Amino acid sequence: MFDVRERPNLVQRALLVGIYQEKAEEAEALDLIDELRELVSTLGIGIVGTITARVQKTNARYLTGTGKAKEIIDRAKELQADCIIFDNEISPMQQRAWEEDSGIAVIDRHEIILDIFDRRARSREARLQVDLARMAYSIPRLKRMWGHLDRQGGGGFAARGEGETQLEVDRRLARERIGRLRDELAEVRKQRATQRKERIKDGLPHLAIVGYTNAGKSTLLNRLTGADVLAEDKLFATLDTTTRRFEMPDGQQALLTDSVGFIRRLPHDLVESFKATLEEALLADFLLHVLDASDPRVYRFYETTLSVLQELGAGEKRSLVVLNKVDKITDPAWRAQLERHFDQAVMISSQTGEGLDVLMARLNEMLYDRVVRLSLRVPMARADLLALIHREGKIISTEYEGNDALVQAILPKRFLLKVEAFQVQEAQAPATPPSRKAGRKAAKP
Repeated sequence: MFDVRERPNLVQRALLVGIYQEKAEEAEALDLIDELRELVSTLGIGIVGTITARVQKTNARYLTGTGKAKEIIDRAKELQADCIIFDNEISPMQQRAWEEDSGIAVIDRHEIILDIFDRRARSREARLQVDLARMAYSIPRLKRMWGHLDRQGGGGFAARGEGETQLEVDRRLARERIGRLRDELAEVRKQRATQRKERIKDGLPHLAIVGYTNAGKSTLLNRLTGADVLAEDKLFATLDTTTRRFEMPDGQQALLTDSVGFIRRLPHDLVESFKATLEEALLADFLLHVLDASDPRVYRFYETTLSVLQELGAGEKRSLVVLNKVDKITDPAWRAQLERHFDQAVMISSQTGEGLDVLMARLNEMLYDRVVRLSLRVPMARADLLALIHREGKIISTEYEGNDALVQAILPKRFLLKVEAFQVQEAQAPATPPSRKAGRKAAKP
């Protein structure tokens, strides 16, 4: 069976290259190179140097001009690099040109991210998604990856013509595999849809955590729900979607989903392949947009996440900005600046627990219209109803009068029909929370 992942993995010393065209793009190019350094280091590849170069006019063969291309190749050889890694996405034709002229392996940010995803994927769905993205990326690069692709396959006894070249055979096998992967993913999505229907039937409010990779999303999920999701200080520590139930301060039950982290220049085919995972963000009632408050790039990360959400169709969904890792902020002026910029945000530390009580209060505000405060007279014979109230709501007080329990409780509205016969007064919605937008605030320029 043809497998595009059979290429040797011998890269140990990499030269990183970032190309930009306008002077105004220089700062971002430098920042992206730093991020590429983190991505490459995640794979355990040593970095021998970095180059950022401004080119006024791109060259179809190299992306850069011929002079700059020679300068980069000479520098790579001087540093004894066995790989040149571009932060920019390069075409298969450009990739072959660089490798032919340098004799050094050449890859781009796209392939680095694919390799990281390949290592991190654990669930069947994540594995299928990564395989599909890798196959789509590799088909136009097959000639680069295999030395035997110009050989022709022989036909049968009565076959006419020259038959298929090995390149055509491998491309056909790759497309067939893509078809099988899509079929398997479709089956997984059916199963996910069934699980989602069960959750919708429960009527529980659903919140999804979104944000830039390594912002602390999984740690927050673990803090709020008591889950044990892998949470490490590295890019894309986990790719698998996890949903857990947790209880709000008013006793209301809710679902919280952790989603895969975003990143700048996220390959489009990965966005497409991971829609089954990211659609949890699309279908959630609310989003928790988690940012690393200690990172000076926090504003760019905020905009990147909004951009990806917009591409997914979730850009206008109601959300709450959560500034995480405030325990790592050492400059009070920086914290004050963040508070001014994201003036509707909640500042927390998922590690120390700072601010989590404020976050839970804000979540209560976001969901206040889903619950009611009730006074009920429940016969002791209806132990099932009392158990429901305990399980799905919050008991404020209980008194006993004869064979009845007089219960003051907060209960989700979806259970009103089950208890309305036992109400002793009109259902009252909780007091309207302070006039404050729980949604995200548009970024200031």
